[in-house]
Amino acid sequence: RHHHRAAISGHSMGGHGAITIALKNPGLYKAVSAFAPICNPVNVPWGVKAFSGYLGEDRASWAQYDATELMKGYAGPHLPLLIDQGSSDNFLAAQLAPQALQEAAAARGYAPFTLRMQEGYDHSYFFISTFIDDHLDHAARALGLAAP
Repeated sequence: RHHHRAAISGHSMGGHGAITIALKNPGLYKAVSAFAPICNPVNVPWGVKAFSGYLGEDRASWAQYDATELMKGYAGPHLPLLIDQGSSDNFLAAQLAPQALQEAAAARGYAPFTLRMQEGYDHSYFFISTFIDDHLDHAARALGLAAP
């Protein structure tokens, strides 16, 4: 009903959820943002474990729940996408794969796509509390509630 006034955001698994929900519902949201999202679960241990448990062993069916795979075929409106990722996040190398989503977005010509690596930050509350205002401003601008 008020989709013209909605943005979506999340952290970690919730960040992945926010991105996939936005990509699976073109036009429903005006902006999406995420903190340290799991960006390519079909190719990381957390995702493989979760998808195997919940979806079974048919890996082809997993793509519809993977932000990077969804981005590869995305043809909807390009809503502003902001990701903040801590460079010292202990999950970054093995689990999060933001570069996979960034590469898929670049290959599709998806813009605006912003991946900010935040030096020295990890996966914690302090990381989120430091940058949450940027994410709220990101949504507010997209919703026409703040100056561009």
